[in-house]
Amino acid sequence: MSDQTPRTTDHGVAPDRRSFLKYTGALGAAAAITTTLSACSSGPESTNETGGGGKGGDATLTAVIGYGNDGSWDPTQTASAFAMAGNEHIYEGLLGTDPITREPYPALATQLPADLKATTWKFALRPGAKWHDGKPVTADDVVFVFERILDPKTQTLAKGFFASWLKEVKKVDATNVELILKFPFPDGAARLSLAKIMPKHVFSKPGAWDDATKGKAVGSGPYRQTAHHAKSNTTFEAFGDYNGPRKAAFKKMNWLTIVDAAPRVAKISGGSADAEIADNIPYANIEQLKKGGLTVEGGAGMNNLFLLFNTAHKPFDDVRVRQALHYAIDREKMIEAALKGHGKASTSFLNESNPSYRPAKTVYGYDLAKAKKLLKDAGVESLKINLMAVNVSWIVDCLPTIQDGWKKLGVDVTLDPQETTAVFTKLDQKKDFQVVAAASNPNQFGLDADLIMHYNYGPENIWMGYARWADASVAKKLFKDMDQATREPEASKKRAMIQDYIDVVAEQAVLYPVVHNELMTAWDPKKITGVKAQPYPGINLLQAKWA
Repeated sequence: MSDQTPRTTDHGVAPDRRSFLKYTGALGAAAAITTTLSACSSGPESTNETGGGGKGGDATLTAVIGYGNDGSWDPTQTASAFAMAGNEHIYEGLLGTDPITREPYPALATQLPADLKATTWKFALRPGAKWHDGKPVTADDVVFVFERILDPKTQTLAKGFFASWLKEVKKVDATNVELILKFPFPDGAARLSLAKIMPKHVFSKPGAWDDATKGKAVGSGPYRQTAHHAKSNTTFEAFGDYNGPRKAAFKKMNWLTIVDAAPRVAKISGGSADAEIADNIPYANIEQLKKGGLTVEGGAGMNNLFLLFNTAHKPFDDVRVRQALHYAIDREKMIEAALKGHGKASTSFLNESNPSYRPAKTVYGYDLAKAKKLLKDAGVESLKINLMAVNVSWIVDCLPTIQDGWKKLGVDVTLDPQETTAVFTKLDQKKDFQVVAAASNPNQFGLDADLIMHYNYGPENIWMGYARWADASVAKKLFKDMDQATREPEASKKRAMIQDYIDVVAEQAVLYPVVHNELMTAWDPKKITGVKAQPYPGINLLQAKWA
């Protein structure tokens, strides 16, 4: 099975269902890219170009990304793992965030807000900051991007990260801007890294947003994009005029998209390896790569296998049935057999390393007797389930454990793994289904619990649309409680409010994680250093350098 891009645009903070797959790139609508950039040639750049073991100079760092590169590159829209990782090197926000701690730091802005609890944040732009075409970065560019994000008539993924708390962004003068907040929202500082500032003179032109979707990227970051080929690779070059905090350490970079696991591993293996770093390493290959001299490390975060129930399809409208099916899964067996120990059973919607984590009041330990009683109390007999699943390789490896547990519960289970695109096309078309198993990781966007929970739950959330649950009375109360928590400025009180509504999410189990697993990254420590394994798809090389 091939590794498909995990479904991370699992929204709540999301566009409408009709546009969902367009934003994530799952439909591959922009796959047939021919010449999206003037720099693109008629064919791909060499996908075998390597650093040649050199240190600096004209050496090229070659990276292997285990996800598709045919998704949108528009920073206001994309949830593509490849594009988001690439955009981190090309674009800047007013603030950036550390890829691991997610602590904010000044990027295009010269400093952090003086008072995070204020309702007005003022930012001065970095003197001398330039776009990759040589023109200066101005306040007009900042306003241009935020107007798009906050425009009620323009549906973007980024809107869900900002519209609830950010009222407007004003130009003070050519190099200063002012953000007006609806209420104090300290978590907003880290979210500013999600609003990549883009040049107005480039992207205000007719058709420019479509060009951005197809791969055109012009930023102010340390690397400029030199070519983009959706089915093979994207190339980068150090931007000589970059004067920001995280300068390019590599003269050139060539990022390959290799979705299938075997050739991805082969590309970084052995004495004639063509790449210095690769993400999405299969668990079965970890020891092999370590024996070959590579460093292989995991990032534990929100990456998870979740179950999504269609509450309009009986008996899944009954919370007891949903709970029974969760209690019947032997998570420890799944972690041992499928994840080779690189995972943890979910004890909350949040993973255990999240700053806001505590165990939920409902924890689904393996309890077959309790599961049987719940089904009996619900009056359910002779239940047959078609478990539709994405064919991400590690998800497929987990499915037999689910099937085994449900069969012991007396449920007739058919496993139905399909291409990710096929699964979500059916959901978008409102096709009937019973249960879906898929992968999600909102850590791409940040660590704050408010963001993560709204990403998955909300009255207009795309997942709640799939689940047909938003109109339920318990759902309506949940959404109100979530909004109240968003507006709470006092950190400890806000955390308690979030934990309270996570208890409701756990009890209801409409969309809920089964296990959280590690994502593995491998690199050659003899060639590069300063790499940190991310707990979400992609790589970040802004602090890496030649060894």
